Amino acid sequence: MAIPGNLLSPTTESIDPNISGWISKLNATLSKGTGGRNGDGCLVVKSVAAGEMQAITVSSYTVTPGTTYYAFSDTAGVSSERIGIRWKNWQNTEISVTWSVTTTGSSAGWHRVSVAGVAPVGAMFAQVVLSSTEAGALVNHYWENVYLGLPIRTVGNLLDFNSETSEIDATGWTAVVNANITRQVPVVNWAVNNYLAGGHTLAMTAVASGNASVLAVARPAVTPGQEYLAYAYLNPPTLSATAWLELRFYDGAGNQVQATRSTLAQPGTGMYRQRVSAPAPANAATCSVAAGLDGASAAQVLRLESVVVIVAPKAQAGSVVPYADSSFEQGVAGWTVTSGVATLARTTPWGLSAFDGAYSLAVTSSTATASTLRSGKFPVVEGENWRALAMAHPAAGTWSSVRTRVRWFDASNVDLGASTGTIYSLPGSSWYALPSDAVAPAGATQASVELVATASATSSVLHVDQVVLWQVLPQTAVVAVDADGYIRITLRELTLDYELTVWRVQGDGSRMLVRGPSGLIDRQVITSDIMVIEDHEAPLNTQVRYYIEQYAPGSLTAASTRSSDRLTLALADINEAWLKDPGNPQRNMRVLVKQAPDWSEPIEQTAHKVRGRRNPVILSDIRGGPEGDLNVWTRSDEERKALDLLLSSGGTLLWQVAPGMGEDDMYVKVGQVGKARVSPRAQEQWREWTLPLTEQDMPATTGVNGAAGRTWQDVVTEFATCQDVIDTYATCEALLLDRR
Repeated sequence: MAIPGNLLSPTTESIDPNISGWISKLNATLSKGTGGRNGDGCLVVKSVAAGEMQAITVSSYTVTPGTTYYAFSDTAGVSSERIGIRWKNWQNTEISVTWSVTTTGSSAGWHRVSVAGVAPVGAMFAQVVLSSTEAGALVNHYWENVYLGLPIRTVGNLLDFNSETSEIDATGWTAVVNANITRQVPVVNWAVNNYLAGGHTLAMTAVASGNASVLAVARPAVTPGQEYLAYAYLNPPTLSATAWLELRFYDGAGNQVQATRSTLAQPGTGMYRQRVSAPAPANAATCSVAAGLDGASAAQVLRLESVVVIVAPKAQAGSVVPYADSSFEQGVAGWTVTSGVATLARTTPWGLSAFDGAYSLAVTSSTATASTLRSGKFPVVEGENWRALAMAHPAAGTWSSVRTRVRWFDASNVDLGASTGTIYSLPGSSWYALPSDAVAPAGATQASVELVATASATSSVLHVDQVVLWQVLPQTAVVAVDADGYIRITLRELTLDYELTVWRVQGDGSRMLVRGPSGLIDRQVITSDIMVIEDHEAPLNTQVRYYIEQYAPGSLTAASTRSSDRLTLALADINEAWLKDPGNPQRNMRVLVKQAPDWSEPIEQTAHKVRGRRNPVILSDIRGGPEGDLNVWTRSDEERKALDLLLSSGGTLLWQVAPGMGEDDMYVKVGQVGKARVSPRAQEQWREWTLPLTEQDMPATTGVNGAAGRTWQDVVTEFATCQDVIDTYATCEALLLDRR
């Protein structure tokens, strides 16, 4: 799979099917090898003599001075290596090379090197340079999965790219106490498609024995009361080191007002993602991230990679349970034992047992008795149906049952009693989902999740994770948005990692797949428990419903199905029609129709006149689809520009009219367009457009373009001023789609 946003061609990126994208620059011969991960091919760079050898891309790629570019590659060999971006001017002459830090070691296994830098003044082109220094002649070094393009950063991260990755330099961080800051490139085997992980890590070195810490310089704005999640890969120096990550909040004057710490319980000395979450206090204005070592020895090094601060996600859409109380990444949060002998702790070490994240809640019962575990209190609305759910896994001993229930409280914290709950047996050692529904009684404003766990053997251990409590909303909801010509479908409580198919069903039973970001939604992998789909191809003034299928991975039989209510997408004015771009629905528009096409249906025929025979022999292909001219009006300059934009791609469009007009919805290509004024006045804004239409097949692989998760926060994080945004994006659509 090609790396998104890569300026390099797929052949140059993956070295498949050949090495035509690469040439030798210094002391090397090139050939194609096997055993790559992004396709089987890899680039073999063989030294001619001892010393540095370099390979470089054949092509030079257009860049903009002052813009940050990023390059990375996976590599393997017996020597250390580095990667560079070579900047060239309009004469194709080298200006400079921005080099990465050389790796701290070598490995015959695939590992990553990367670099980022700002294109210098005068730069018009860039090339990727791959470099390693060999001890002798005829030594092979291997490269593949190469990227050059704009920085790849975590969507929604409040921190800027350099604070997240330290790929440009170490200026995104500052020492707090007893620390020096540098950058290092350790040998780390990241997943081939983990494009967020680079080669550079921020290296904090303890100056002397004692506590040492560093702090991100960035101070992104936060909203009081909003819960935030910070996470980073930590690489501790020893198994016994006390490494930690901290989420800090500051007031408007820059004074620290809160700090929440999460300590890593590492199983070794690799890279481990540690998480910490907290709600922003009432006086918080900004936040930052700190990391450090407690009781460090002099010269010990803690490395950080992929540092992120985001609005804390929900394991279940609409859950009122904070991240800390749901995922137990930094401790037991607000959970307590209200009765029984059980004790609570966070599992250890990192990665031992978890359904979400790297830790879970460890419930230990010394006797074969029941214990009641209760979460903190969370806001609810009386009279509504709420669902509590916990994931549980028997880790030691045996557990005869676990009851899931909800305990209600009023605004004064008076206990209003608990729901009946649902009892589950845990026959094995898998992770079990334990849901229970209940209606909040009159006066209830708060609720706690309770688990009554009954051990049937001494020294039994139960692990609990991903606890959620949410108001139960319809699993499938549909709304017709007539003004914009689409139906919005909201799907809730989807099963993660299952496959989804969504059909649009008309009154006669005919059905058609609905389009999503990757094309028609047919066995699409589910990545979120909630999905919102905009169906811009729904027929007008026609009753439809939606039929949804979920499949277990690899299964040929649907594990579950559901159906929506029936509804109708209305077009009020029958003199109007919709012209839609299936891949860019933001361009869709209604047009005023002057005259529908007078269709012709062409056919390829060859006539053979036979001597002595009156009638010729005619050989025919099948008759082609309809062709004809659609005449429409635009009534303002805004409509004229919008139709220009819609037609500019030259792609397949969808033409829709109301039923009863003698026309069917049709996918069309538009030929040479005429747009005449309707009068000779210079100020005339009306235009009469002649659109030559040719029917096309429905585009099956076209996906719906969108922001891919980007929000205004990502824009604010990346650009310092509005003028920077204006200089980068030509249109609002370009900003939406991040097309620079």
